[in-house]
Amino acid sequence: MRVAIVGQQDFGRSVLEAFLARGDEVAGVFCAPEKPGARADALKVAAREKGVPVFQFASLKSEEAKSALRGLGAELGIMAFVLQFAPQDFVGIPKHGTIQYHPSLLPKYRGPSSINWPIIRGDTRTGLTIFRPTDGLDEGPVILQKATRIGPDDTLGSVYFDRLFPMGVQALLEAADLVLKGGHREYPQDEAQASYEGWCRKAEARIHWANHVDFIYNLIRGCNPAPGAWTTLEGNELQIFDARKIAVRTFGAVLGKLGEVVGVSDRAFQVSTQGGRIEVLRAKLGDGKKSAAAELIASAAIRAGQILGT
Repeated sequence: MRVAIVGQQDFGRSVLEAFLARGDEVAGVFCAPEKPGARADALKVAAREKGVPVFQFASLKSEEAKSALRGLGAELGIMAFVLQFAPQDFVGIPKHGTIQYHPSLLPKYRGPSSINWPIIRGDTRTGLTIFRPTDGLDEGPVILQKATRIGPDDTLGSVYFDRLFPMGVQALLEAADLVLKGGHREYPQDEAQASYEGWCRKAEARIHWANHVDFIYNLIRGCNPAPGAWTTLEGNELQIFDARKIAVRTFGAVLGKLGEVVGVSDRAFQVSTQGGRIEVLRAKLGDGKKSAAAELIASAAIRAGQILGT
């Protein structure tokens, strides 16, 4: 088939490579312009290496963008990790329209941080959806879905890179075949089940040590590796990445004050919370690098009795 890919970064690059690897023709690639000083987009670099035309428009609503897509004669548009708004008079240009990847089981978790929030909220299941883009945010008819489990110690990184990323590439290939063969069924999303979640950014990633240990642990997992759950230590920002949850079910067994460093070993430190402790294994203090907790302990930056978040 002859496709046009709209996307960016590593996911877009992998989708490009997957279509080319099985012998499809990629007529062109659309990706957003890089910000000044930023590295070249991975999708753009891969496309140019493979001789695929690259288009970068500040807006896909522009007549230039629509004219460029028309000129490609694509049978199908493939939207792979797209943050630019793509209007209907753009996505409708290919002969068989356009399909889009979203990393959640729509209509739940519409929005840009749809992998973070299910983990933060303690969900045990998530997935991906291939759907038809409309002018509404992640609201179009569904073509296919794939589900995956969220384990109790999964992180944003493990759910995305180990599962939703490779599953998403294969799902786009599968959905493209279904659409081109005309043997698929598209069904509307159930608006009664819909939820929209905004960005999970720094403000949302702040740790409040008065919360329950389960909530704090889920927040850390859902923000690892980005944006990084954080707190403060003696006026400096402390981001917490790899961690373990130690639940306490005996009355009076919670040690120290909430947010207090109550245990320090040669490889980790523990922080008191409601209902248990968070054992920190990897963190980043101030302008330093992300490092094993052992390094912070060895440098005496972390000591028993310190109170985090004040």
